[in-house]
Amino acid sequence: MKKAATRRLLAPVAGWVLALADVQDPVFATATMGPGFAIQPTDGRVVAPVSGRVTVVAATKHAVGLVTASGLEVLVHMGIDTVDLNGAPFVCHVQVGDTIQAGEVLAEMDLAALQRAQKLATVIVVVTNGQTVLDDLIVAATDQMVTAKTAVATAVLAVTPVPGAQAVTSTTAASDVELESEFESESESKSKSKPNSTSKYAHLATAIVTNVGGPGNINSVIHCITRLRFYLKDEHCAQDAVIANLDGVIDVAKAGGQYQVVIGPAVNEVYDAVMAQLGPAFADMTAGTPTAATTQAAGAPTETDAPTGWLPRLRHGMSQVIGVMTAAMIPVIGILAGSGILKGILAALTGFHVLTVTSGTYMVLNAVADATFYFLPVVLGFTAAKKLGSDPIVLAIVGAILIYPSLMTAAGHATTAQITFFGVPTHLMSYAASVFPMIVAAWLGVSVERGLKRVIPLYLRSVFVPILEALILSVIVLVVIGPLITMISKGLASGILAIYNFSPALSGLVIGGLYQTMVIFGLHWGIIPIVINDIATNGHSYLNAILSITMVAQGGAVLAVFLKSKNKPLKEISLAAAISAFCGVTEPALYGVNLKYKRVFVVASIASGLGGLLTGLLHVNNYALSGSLIGFPAFITPGVGIGPNFYGYLISHYGTLLIATILVYLFGFSDKMLPAPSATAK
Repeated sequence: MKKAATRRLLAPVAGWVLALADVQDPVFATATMGPGFAIQPTDGRVVAPVSGRVTVVAATKHAVGLVTASGLEVLVHMGIDTVDLNGAPFVCHVQVGDTIQAGEVLAEMDLAALQRAQKLATVIVVVTNGQTVLDDLIVAATDQMVTAKTAVATAVLAVTPVPGAQAVTSTTAASDVELESEFESESESKSKSKPNSTSKYAHLATAIVTNVGGPGNINSVIHCITRLRFYLKDEHCAQDAVIANLDGVIDVAKAGGQYQVVIGPAVNEVYDAVMAQLGPAFADMTAGTPTAATTQAAGAPTETDAPTGWLPRLRHGMSQVIGVMTAAMIPVIGILAGSGILKGILAALTGFHVLTVTSGTYMVLNAVADATFYFLPVVLGFTAAKKLGSDPIVLAIVGAILIYPSLMTAAGHATTAQITFFGVPTHLMSYAASVFPMIVAAWLGVSVERGLKRVIPLYLRSVFVPILEALILSVIVLVVIGPLITMISKGLASGILAIYNFSPALSGLVIGGLYQTMVIFGLHWGIIPIVINDIATNGHSYLNAILSITMVAQGGAVLAVFLKSKNKPLKEISLAAAISAFCGVTEPALYGVNLKYKRVFVVASIASGLGGLLTGLLHVNNYALSGSLIGFPAFITPGVGIGPNFYGYLISHYGTLLIATILVYLFGFSDKMLPAPSATAK
């Protein structure tokens, strides 16, 4: 009986060996890419697990493919979901066509950069053609620490060798000596079969294009090592279940604004077949017509991968901005919701004169409730920097600079809010609880830090790069972004006031529909002084009654998500966010749910506009800086008590709650909008 040949696979990096099933990427964990193993690295130096010829080097440098003389096609994949880092943490030392021996250096990973980007550095080794060339892959070293070049797995080759492959009988890694002529003949064979392979996948390509909504629903297509990545005009037009069950498709995934069709090793051929049907206009035209060499591992959305056309690019850009905002806010959504509820309770206690604002109990509880909002720029600086790849500590310091007490005090007084910085006129504004300026700062931080490292010598970087980066970013926000936001918000406030003076009902419709969008970009600060001045001067504010409606609408929208969704984590955050919104704090609803599922936010804004219209028609008035459902005492007319104004409050606010909840429940949300799992069992 002929003895099966075996091959040893070496550890590509030092670290803790994992079974493939423990990898936190379902496409790999379910072995749909082939059998293999993984290592959680303690070192960033990656070596070849086998001897072979390099067949693939990802454009984003996160993956290298090898083929051995015995026919094994081995993929070394560095990190989980690292495509969207666009190669920044990786340095490849090989290129396609190189012949490399087991144990020689393939690449280097910057583990610290991966950690800052909140990416797992897991290195995965899979035999992508294992179903045809292997009888078994035995991983003997799971759940233990190993050094690089340690034998970790044994590949038991199929008794029937693959055509053109050299028989291998030795079990040592050193026996894997590849003949150049073999690789040349293999390469020639693949090159000659390319047209046939494209026609072979034509039927699959047609089915995929048809079920993503046809060419009319496609902005552009790229691909990486395993996946077709579509930028679609409307993801809801795609038939997920149909595509996932096509013969030749492993699964469907959605991430980073992309509709991803997981193909596996044949992705190059399927991509060529898709492009043969769509034409080059659907490729990434900013870098010319893509070729197999230039596009075989195109990454997640980058500036050159963005959809073509100004409107798709605008939508894509806004989607990315909102995506970064929501991702940066997610870590603090829970405490924001809890803080909002506590603020609502305090408002009720002071409204019923159980507590006074000067009491020690109130001051302590108010500090607990308000600290998260006051110091939100610091927290956001840290979380947004980790999302975007800039320095989290520096960005947290930038957030602290923006809310530094002397600057905040100056911003609160008209006589000191206008300052000069080295002769440049600058208008200070309050950055407490602001979101957008810190997102911009974190985004700029990546380029600023990179530029500083180019000009500052290595031995001076640890001292001068952080402080100069903090200085540059804080000046940009204070001198450019802040005054720009102030100017735009003042213009919007003047326009809104003019509309209100013309027609309270019309202003209710406009303000109700747009106010929460203004909150997102920090443009609402121009309206707040008008409200404060109205209450201080006249003792009431019609405008604040409309702003109160917008809180109820966002709360009603997220309440509808809680009622409709069957996803337990989403239901939990939705309920907490709804209660927080009813207590007057909408950030958990906005960033935790509504913006994340954009249609929910749009429908909620429509409901908010209708509620504002109703508020204007009923001339509902507000008598204190309080609102939403918890702030009902602020709608009781002083000296009159419960009367027409309070009944108008009940009708407008609970009517808005009903409208928002029903509209979102029927038209704004379904569990189909939740991200699809990265792999499904077949």
